[in-house]
Amino acid sequence: MKKMILVTSPPACGKTYISKQLAKELKHVVYLDKDTVIPLSNRVFKAGGQEINRSSDFFEENIRDYEYEVTVNFGLEALEYDDIVLINAPFTREVHDEKFLKDFSKKLADHGAKLVVIWVVKTIDYSIPEALKKMSSCLDLMLFYNSSDEEYQKSMEMVISRLEDE
Repeated sequence: MKKMILVTSPPACGKTYISKQLAKELKHVVYLDKDTVIPLSNRVFKAGGQEINRSSDFFEENIRDYEYEVTVNFGLEALEYDDIVLINAPFTREVHDEKFLKDFSKKLADHGAKLVVIWVVKTIDYSIPEALKKMSSCLDLMLFYNSSDEEYQKSMEMVISRLEDE
């Protein structure tokens, strides 16, 4: 079955490094990073006569959700041509929103794909969002432990094995 994998975590957990390593290990994968659209977003700031500030109200109202929408739309299109799309993005609000997760899972199912969320854990202080816990029966949730080299290696092996066996 086709999969859209969201690699997500709080800041500074190693999400980008882990995403890139997973993409290198998996077969038939398209790697997308939401940060790729930042140059376009910066142009929107300038066109709007605004200072580039990703914490501003302008960003929240005019850019943030569109960055995610564009990245996901690229992913949906890529699923037409390959089996796995891996998206590196925080999905900060989305992973806490059960309705979003249900709707997104349904949208992917309509495209013949399954939602897989890899939550990167760097320290024990980062708990899994409640919405992800509640949705774990409807989507494939994997925890990727990244607090040590040993944890990283075990998690990488487990995740690759699970993704390739399905």
